[in-house]
Amino acid sequence: MGNCCRSPASVAREDVKSSNYSGHDHGRKEKSGNKAKQITVLTDKKKENVEEKYIIDRELGRGEFGVTYLCIDRSNRDLLACKSISKRKLRTAVDVEDVRREVAIMKHLPRDSSIVTLKEACEDESAVHLVMELCEGGELFDRIVARGHYTERAAAAVTRTIMEVVELCHKHGVIHRDLKPENFLYANKKENSPLKAIDFGLSIFFKPGITKLCCLNCHTCCW
Repeated sequence: MGNCCRSPASVAREDVKSSNYSGHDHGRKEKSGNKAKQITVLTDKKKENVEEKYIIDRELGRGEFGVTYLCIDRSNRDLLACKSISKRKLRTAVDVEDVRREVAIMKHLPRDSSIVTLKEACEDESAVHLVMELCEGGELFDRIVARGHYTERAAAAVTRTIMEVVELCHKHGVIHRDLKPENFLYANKKENSPLKAIDFGLSIFFKPGITKLCCLNCHTCCW
């Protein structure tokens, strides 16, 4: 983020309170002489500055390729999540294709209460940005740890949602391939909050009878 006098979170909060937005720098500028590879991932879209549409706020989480930030829509002040995938980490053609497929799968799957909704995907010189609905309730994993014990009824409800996600994905020719408590988020902090599947970075399309359904993420036996 850099050692800035004002954090990106404080800048964003000021902008939310303001009636107009002036395009503050959120402190994530690339250092000169250390530019990302000049590649194009989203071939069907022109490159654009994500900060012209959204204010990038604090970090929410990170994975092997992407960092997810809280972001704010400048046009209507909606709170969203933005997963930014650095092009520096896309070292091979396979890596690039994986990102393209993740975007394609999220666009392909129907809007459903059990899957996080992709608002749009955009790209600039340094990263690909997936702007999605914000799930403020945290990970299923954290709730499991916090509760320590689930009743059979509560565990059945969670399992039912997970299986509904699997069924929906398979119905539309998609295998998630990374089902785990960390990849399910609660929409809000209420006890009865909807549970949503996230992170389709390892997902693939399949055709029944052609692609084998593998429960592992080894990428060797079935692909």
